[in-house]
Amino acid sequence: MKLSCIIIEDEPLAVDKLKGFIQKIPFLDLVNTFENPLLGLEFLKTNNADIIFLDIQMEHLTGIQLLETIPLKSYVIITSAYAEYALKGYELRVFDYLLKPYSFERFLAAANKVYDDVQKRQNGEVTVKNIFVKTEYRIENIPVDDILYVEGMQGYLRIYLPEKKIMTKQSFKSLLEQLPAAQFIQVHKSWIVSIPKIESIERCRIKIGEKLIPVGDSYKEEFFMRINK
Repeated sequence: MKLSCIIIEDEPLAVDKLKGFIQKIPFLDLVNTFENPLLGLEFLKTNNADIIFLDIQMEHLTGIQLLETIPLKSYVIITSAYAEYALKGYELRVFDYLLKPYSFERFLAAANKVYDDVQKRQNGEVTVKNIFVKTEYRIENIPVDDILYVEGMQGYLRIYLPEKKIMTKQSFKSLLEQLPAAQFIQVHKSWIVSIPKIESIERCRIKIGEKLIPVGDSYKEEFFMRINK
């Protein structure tokens, strides 16, 4: 299996280093390099790459701004001399963060991690144990098995855990992309539930603890198909 990759990096020496490392790894295929991040952004609007090696501090557009501009299905590996962007990177679902100057061994570990994840996804073996969610003041690490249900409210989501509630300004779509699909399902325009946490269902209302959650008409068919498998 070959993984296509691109480099978005404006330092020629850093580009050369990445090219050399990529050439040493048989399963990586470098398809393009961009010193101007705006050109890289244009490429990604109409092309796919399995892996993006992305710098942070660049002229015209930072790596963080690029990630915030368009949704990406690629694995993003940040290559930066600035450790302070790591939390922001993980908030944007960066897969790995290589702090310059990094060794070939560290680069190889990041590439192997992507390769292993791709294989697991192809075999249906991916198990998500934790997600990172941004709150007003910090980024919370939440075990997915602790999530009972999620409520949408006026541009925010409220994630209910056994001992607390967490508010995050995030869309249902982006949260569902983080959560394991076999475990969570949206049952209403304002509700996501954890299927293993459902205690009972009566008259299209789901009981989890003391909470009764409605199943919306447009969600009924998929929901009952899922739980009746």
